[in-house]
Amino acid sequence: MRATDRAALATSQGGWPFASLVLVALDHDASPLLLISDLSEHAKNIKAEARVSLLFDGTQGLDDPLTGPRVTVLGEAAPVDDARLKARFLARHPAAELYAGFTDFHVHRVEIARAHLVAGFGRIHWVEARDLLVTPDGSFAREEPATLAVVNADAKMVSAAVQSLGLGGEGWRVTGADPEGLDVRRRGSIARLALPLPSLSAEAVRDALARGEFSRS
Repeated sequence: MRATDRAALATSQGGWPFASLVLVALDHDASPLLLISDLSEHAKNIKAEARVSLLFDGTQGLDDPLTGPRVTVLGEAAPVDDARLKARFLARHPAAELYAGFTDFHVHRVEIARAHLVAGFGRIHWVEARDLLVTPDGSFAREEPATLAVVNADAKMVSAAVQSLGLGGEGWRVTGADPEGLDVRRRGSIARLALPLPSLSAEAVRDALARGEFSRS
C-alpha cells in the first residue's frame, strides 16, 4: 500500500458498484488519504454511503500480473479538516497543489475495517485492521516536517540511499516518513525505502537513513 501512489476506488452509486482511479497517500498508521472534489461522482457516492473499497495494485511490470501482489482495503471514508493530513497528501502528490485550495476539494480519510491480500498465486489472506495498521508515537505528527527538512538538506545521503537500491538519477527527495520507511520522489517517479521492522519514532527513521538500513519496496 505504501509503495503505490494511486488506487482503484469502489463506491456505491445507488447500489451499483462504481470504480474510479484516485491518487492516494497514507497516514502514519497506514490509513488511506484521498483528496477529492465534492463535484466528483465518487464524493457524491461517499456522502450517501461511506463504505468503500480501495484496490492497491503491486503487479506492475510482471509478465503474469496474477502472480503479483495486490490488496483490497475495506473501510469507511469521511472528509477531515486536518492541515497535517492535507500537507502529507500534497507532499506525496505535489501536482495536487494546483487544485488543493479549491473550495470543493477535501481530504478524506478511510478508516480501515479489514483487507483482502493476494500475495501471489494461491497466497490469499484476510487481514484485520489491527494487524494492518501500525501505532506510531506522537513524534511522527510533531517531527515529520523537521525530519524531511533535515534529510533533504543532505542530498548526498538521500542520493546514496536511493542509488544503493538500484534507482538511478539525481534529484530524489524524501516526501514522507512513517514507521515503516520513507517515500521518495524524483519528478514523476516515486519509490519506497522500507525498514526491516517498524520504528515508532521519526528520529529513529532519520537515523536509519543515515545508516543505510533501508531496502526497496
